[in-house]
Parts: sequence; structure tokens; C-alpha cells
Amino acid sequence: MKKSVNYFLVIIIAIAASAGTTWFIMHNTKPEIILTKTATGDSLVSVPATYYGFTSLPAAGETDFTKAAELSVNAVVHVKTTYKSKTQQYLNDPFFEFFFGRPQQRETPAQMATGSGVIISEDGYIVTNNHVIDKADNIEVVLNDKRQFTATLVGTDPNTDIALLKIDATGLPAILMGNSDELRVGEWVLAVGNPFNLTSTVTAGIVSAKARNINILNAEMKIESFIQTDAAVNPGNSGGALVNTRGELVGINTAIASQTGSYSGYSFAVPTSIVQKVVNDLRSYGIVQRAILGIKMQEITPELQKEKGLTTLQGVYVAELIADGSAEKAGVKEGDVITQIDGVSIKTGTDLQELIGRHHPGDTVTLTILRGGKTITLTAELTNRQGGTTLISKQDEKIVLGAQFEQLSEETKEKLGINYGIQVKNIKNGKIKSAGIPDNFIILKVNNRTIRTEDDLNEIVENALTASAHDKVLFITGCTPKGRIKYYAVDLSE
Repeated sequence: MKKSVNYFLVIIIAIAASAGTTWFIMHNTKPEIILTKTATGDSLVSVPATYYGFTSLPAAGETDFTKAAELSVNAVVHVKTTYKSKTQQYLNDPFFEFFFGRPQQRETPAQMATGSGVIISEDGYIVTNNHVIDKADNIEVVLNDKRQFTATLVGTDPNTDIALLKIDATGLPAILMGNSDELRVGEWVLAVGNPFNLTSTVTAGIVSAKARNINILNAEMKIESFIQTDAAVNPGNSGGALVNTRGELVGINTAIASQTGSYSGYSFAVPTSIVQKVVNDLRSYGIVQRAILGIKMQEITPELQKEKGLTTLQGVYVAELIADGSAEKAGVKEGDVITQIDGVSIKTGTDLQELIGRHHPGDTVTLTILRGGKTITLTAELTNRQGGTTLISKQDEKIVLGAQFEQLSEETKEKLGINYGIQVKNIKNGKIKSAGIPDNFIILKVNNRTIRTEDDLNEIVENALTASAHDKVLFITGCTPKGRIKYYAVDLSE
């Protein structure tokens, strides 16, 4: 009994001693003295000692997403698209028909697809992905309250995979617009959409990375600077909302990284810093006012750094300058490294593309570059895709080509055995006339890309106008109204 009491007293004394020692250290130890560099020389700064064994980080924020879900779910819509049945037809080929007979025509059934969209204004403007509505014959929007509307396509931008729709309605529950620049890696976000036709679905995750380029857009002037998250996104979520915990829109869900076609860990969204610029341009001008810096850039790798003798791995390397482009006029030289734009650090080409993509032709930007180990600041006036500094319109491509274009009639398609192409009309002075292309000529392909609509042609012309001099050419394949195949080259460089 006596031994047990002694053991108990020893334990009590040990606990008291430990607590007393801790209290003494926390309250009586002098601050650490740290020698720091200042603008005027060395100085002694007193900094309280930090004892990591006795302190803790502040508690993490609550993970209650109900308010954010309530603010966003009614602003996300179900987008349904239909594609008319088409007859698979073939161009007349007398040689083929002589030996094998005329190919049999086949009709493909009408198809349907679904996706998501986000209401961004009370009067019916809805943003979605371009790939959700691309080449659709009819677009239907279903609100969260089950009301249905036929949507009008305002405009598209394949370079960012953003499209703008409009429905005839007022008083709609528009989403709050947030600032994607303020997002931090590790921050909670919600993905709201209609995966697998399951309407009004909300999933949660964190921001895994920013300014991610995954090379999924099929456009020569593509801007990929995705927000990467681990919020579950599946087919049908495309065009839906990525929101922060305040219920503000910070991105448009666009893609997933998957080998199966379903979610397997990561999803990607176009940030609102890009979405807002594209949407505003589509509403105001019908097309995106793309600003051009006029360089061909190269990512800086350890190998390139060693080869070129660079002093940094940050920024982008100027591999080539577009003749008479914005950068060349500003004094940028091949071999320069662009490290900042308007004071914002550039780590990769994706960063540069996103920052330039926010501007309009005629805007000026401040470039910070490294040249020969020295930092230089230059001012560049950005141009449009035709080399000027003014805003452009949808008619500018027509002015350059000097012609109008019409969809083929069903009669013409049946006569020639084709199911795509556009017809040249009302030729005036311009590139079409200079190339010798006759009136009523049917354009089937340009630069080996199938032409189904005038928008297809405009996109190729837009890309060619911003290319280097030797790439400013349209190689056109088509046929006469009598079915004779012909080829033309249209030079846009002059």
C-alpha cells in the first residue's frame, strides 16, 4: 500500500514539473535576435521565438457548401442539341462509276447530345462550351424549374471552347461572377452540371493546379489556361459552372483527364478571366477581338537554358518574330526572354497567352524582358489578326476575300452527290478574284479541312491572317457547278 502511494506521488510531481517548465519557457525566454538586410544596411530585428511544439495552425474553414450550392444550382441549365439526319453522298466520279457503279447513298439517323450551360444575365444570356453546341441544328435549354426554351446561338470561340447562347426570357436567376485570378491551389470549389442527364448535380473538390495546358483544343490560336480540380465531372457536365464557396462563378467546366471517358481524378475548367472577355466580345461584336503580340515562343527547359546560355528557367523564349508585328515594332528581339506582362510574372507560354488574350487590338502592354543578362522594359501596342490596331467585325473576312458565301441547296447536293461545301457568290475585288476562283464555285476543303459552313471558312481565314508570312495561304479544293474538281491557292500575305 505504501509503495503504491509513493508511485502515485512521483507521477503527480513529474506532471507538475513538466507543466511548470513549459510555462517558464513560454513566458520567460527572450526573443531571438535576427540579423537582416535592409535598404540602408544591416539592422537588428527582434522576432519572438516560435516554439513549434506548443503552437498550432488556425483551424481550417468549414466545409459547408449548402449556401454556394443554393446560389448556383438554379443558374445552371441543361443544354440539349439535335443534329438532323444526313444522307451520306459521294462526289460524281465517272471513272469510278464506270467500273464499280454509282455508290449507294446511306442516311444516318438524327442524333441528340446533352451538356450544361450557365445563366450569366437575367435577360437570358447563357454561356456554355463550343463543343456542346458545335454544328447543332437545334439548341434547347431546360431551366432548373423545368421550363424549356429554344436558344439562339450568339457566337462561338473555338480558340477557348466558349459559346454564348440567348433565350427569350427575363427575370432569370443569373449566377454571381467571381474572379478566377483570386483562386488559390487547395481552395474548395463546386462543379455544378448535368452529368449523364442527371440534372442539377453538385460535386465538390479542391483546386489542384492553375494555368494548365492539356492540348485538347483543335485551333491554331487556342488559349488553354485551365483550372484543374478534383471535383467529379463527367460527360454532360461540359459547359456547367465551377463555383467557389461563396457561390461565385470562377470557371466553365470543359474537360476531364480520363482513359475511359468517365471521371478518373481530374477535371478542367476555363477560368472566368478568359470567359468574361470572350462573352463580352461575342455580345458586343459577334466575334472575339483577338489581340496579337506577334511572336513565336518556346518554353524554357533546362536543355534550352544550357543551349542558349539563359540565366533563368522562368518566362518564355522568343524563338521568332512576326514581321511588322507588335513585338518587333516594340523592339523585342529573337532570343529575348519575356518574364512579365504589365508587372505580372510569366512562368510559361500558357501564362503569356492568357494575359495577352484578355486584351483588345490597340491596347498597350508593358513587357519586361531579359536580354544578355540585363532587364529591359518595352511598351508594345497589340494588333488585330490582320495586323492593324482597330476592332474588327464579322465582315472583315469577307472584305479580305472579296466575296459572299452561301449554303448549298439540297438540289445542288443531290445533283453533285455531296453533303457539304459552300458556294462562292458576288465576287468583287479581293483575294478570291485574284486567285481566279469563278462565281458559283463550290468550296469543299480549305487547308485540308472540310468546309460545311461559312464559319468554318472564317475560322481558317482568321488563323491564316495571324500566321507568319509563308503560312498566309489558303489551299482550296472544290468543284464547279458541273462537278469538275479544281484546286486554287489564295495568298493572304500581300
